[in-house]
Amino acid sequence: MRQLRCLVAIVEAGSFTDAAIDLGLSQAAVSRTLSGLERALGVRLLRRTSREVTLTAAGSEVLVRARRVLAETDELVREATTGHALLRIGYAWSAMGRHTVEFQRRWAGTHPRVKLQLVRTNSATAGLAEGACDVAVVRSEVDERRFDSAVVGLERRYLGMASDDAWARRRFVRLAEVAERTVLIDRRAGSTSPQLWPAGQRPELAYVHDVDDWLTAVAAGEAVGITAESTLSQYRRTGVVFRPVRDAPAIPVRVVWWREDPPVHAPKVVDLLTELYRS
Repeated sequence: MRQLRCLVAIVEAGSFTDAAIDLGLSQAAVSRTLSGLERALGVRLLRRTSREVTLTAAGSEVLVRARRVLAETDELVREATTGHALLRIGYAWSAMGRHTVEFQRRWAGTHPRVKLQLVRTNSATAGLAEGACDVAVVRSEVDERRFDSAVVGLERRYLGMASDDAWARRRFVRLAEVAERTVLIDRRAGSTSPQLWPAGQRPELAYVHDVDDWLTAVAAGEAVGITAESTLSQYRRTGVVFRPVRDAPAIPVRVVWWREDPPVHAPKVVDLLTELYRS
């Protein structure tokens, strides 16, 4: 466990020096601990240069497992010492949308011994693959070889645009019209992809890194963006308005977890979210 914590600290801090400070150890002790882990596993985990520390392919795999093991161990200690469990739900953009607050309140009322923590991670699995959460809420396809999932609801698609855009006076827009504009895409965690349009009829694309970048670019009038209706309730930004994309397919909202290690509370999350979306 000590060696795994050392690996995670080095990666998160970005250097052996900063990891040593975070762990309260000497830099030499951190180096010895990592070397011990590499010897025990028989693989090299990190590449070191004078400027940076990077993961090897094996290191990337070990890091994912290490974060999960450490999280489970921390949870074991927490539950044993306090009598309360912790359930971390990851999301990338907008959690459960307009159902977020009601979900939190009802969960606290029906599962008082299981503390809920929402964790935002802008990745395709909303932090699940990175070990940042136990289950995740996503609005994109998942790798079924690694993860199990359940669709809990559907959300309509909306076009985000600057409040002074000519289309802001309209009640709705259509996909073919949007294809004439520059469309913002979050390739890591967004719910929109070029495949939303037929080949040969796709818009010019611009790329952002997360929802804050997306909203900033939309408000500035640099481009428009299509998003799930949950974004409307979760993020209100001055200078941005939304209009429904009438002919766009709905977005499935999925709860996702590791296939080989299903959390005991995953079915309860699925049941409650399904009920809220149906209502």
